Amino acid sequence: MSVLIIEDETPAAEKLARYLKKYDANINVVGQLQSIAESVSWLQANQEPLNLILSDIQLTDGLSFEIFQQVSVNTPVIFTTAYDEYAVDAFRVNSVGYLLKPVTFLDLSTALKKIDKLRTVLNTQEIAPKIAKDLSEKKYKNRFLVKVGEHIQSIKTEDSLLFYAEGRTAYLVTAENKKFIVDFKLEELESLLNPKEFFRVNRTFIININTINEVLVYSNSRLKVNLKITFDKEIVVSREKVTPFKEWFDGQS
Repeated sequence: MSVLIIEDETPAAEKLARYLKKYDANINVVGQLQSIAESVSWLQANQEPLNLILSDIQLTDGLSFEIFQQVSVNTPVIFTTAYDEYAVDAFRVNSVGYLLKPVTFLDLSTALKKIDKLRTVLNTQEIAPKIAKDLSEKKYKNRFLVKVGEHIQSIKTEDSLLFYAEGRTAYLVTAENKKFIVDFKLEELESLLNPKEFFRVNRTFIININTINEVLVYSNSRLKVNLKITFDKEIVVSREKVTPFKEWFDGQS
């Protein structure tokens, strides 16, 4: 299997190459590239078919998605990133995996095994569309069970306008401005909620698009979100999430 690595941090690229060889000594790493410009030039100049591309999302000269906007690539791609907000965009460009840094051997080998399993029944060009189709059909959580005194109550996800964390505890807030403890971490909630309706604006808050009253320009190139409900905590979109938040709020995600 021939693999191209796109990663602007040399230690990270070398670690991925070691993991690939550990997984299968016959894997051939055909190149280790560090930028959008270098990757576009390489892909245009090298027409030999690749089996896989491993690409960091945030490169020195922009987001690696730009590579695939400039060059038509049918090769499956596994993206790596320190952030989790790019998942929706990733699966639009032949992505068959989305690994959060620091990437472990278990993370990578699990993704590679998935590709190997699919390759037994599909050709390389069919793998990415198959996974993208499976993801698009994913069922998201439509209700949450919460405890109210000695009673258990079921709340529709669409009536959950906000999720936030205080220490190790996560809360759900309803349209009636009632809050309930939920037995999930925010990281788990992100995978359970429909990304078209919910967005994690920072480490503390996940908001429902229907609860946004207005978005204001805030200090240091950030954004402040005011809700339709009365809420005593300030909600500020973290700097690294401003661009994906704007795309989500504009309906592009």
